[in-house]
Amino acid sequence: MINGYELVDFGHGRKLERFAGVTVDRPSPAAERAVPQHPELWNEPAARYERSEAGQRAWRSTLPLPDPWAVQLGRLTFELRTTAAGQVGLFPEQIANWDWLAGRLSASRQAGGQTKQVLNLFAYTGGSTLAAAATGAAVVHVDAARSAVAWARRNAAASGLSEAPIRWIVDDARKFAAQERKRGKHYDGVILDPPSYGHGSGGEAWKLERDLEPLLADCAALTGPNPGFMLLSCHAPGYGAEELAALLRRWFPHAKMDADDMHLATDDGHLLHSGARSRFAASES
Repeated sequence: MINGYELVDFGHGRKLERFAGVTVDRPSPAAERAVPQHPELWNEPAARYERSEAGQRAWRSTLPLPDPWAVQLGRLTFELRTTAAGQVGLFPEQIANWDWLAGRLSASRQAGGQTKQVLNLFAYTGGSTLAAAATGAAVVHVDAARSAVAWARRNAAASGLSEAPIRWIVDDARKFAAQERKRGKHYDGVILDPPSYGHGSGGEAWKLERDLEPLLADCAALTGPNPGFMLLSCHAPGYGAEELAALLRRWFPHAKMDADDMHLATDDGHLLHSGARSRFAASES
């Protein structure tokens, strides 16, 4: 269990999770070949995300569900609610990345120097943004969905970071990065968690296999010859840890990559694959 989050069990293509005491049951393609270890625990989740006979996906509540409710992770507080896409507003597999990010930025702050400038693209409800801002870094938070940016701002307020130096931007990540490059902007580090497919704030189509490399080229230009850090994570099939590391090496050839799969773990040690990440920090290069 990680503070207010627990992966209770998984199997048969689903995962059973508990967020601040609220248990939800939702699909997990990575759990297709797994068998639940504790079938007796699956009887009464507060909500289950499932597909109807007509093919529509929706949440079915079996118990009164708070809307919203909150979960505490360290000093950060996240507002949770069920969404039409089957999410609740928190990606717990990213918690280890937030800890890594906070550790690197805190070390830089203790060493002195100017405030670190961080760019968070595809920033969603702001976990990485808040982890960085809590160390004193200045963050530009970019997401194409106005509702997601508003959600992230509420998370910042709940975490006592409403006055932190965060710029909240509703824009297409690829377009914003290209514009920042033209403006001659500089960032000490960039965070990326791109989807397989998506659309920008103006309807721009995003396709991972087509658009990720040009975006990384812009990120390399924005961080200059001595980048402080880069954090790239992904949940798309075909983009494992080594594939992500190879992509980063094309644009950051001198960095020492730390690449690995992301997992969630049950209390009894069973691991559920939850995407991949590749990252580096200047102090580790």
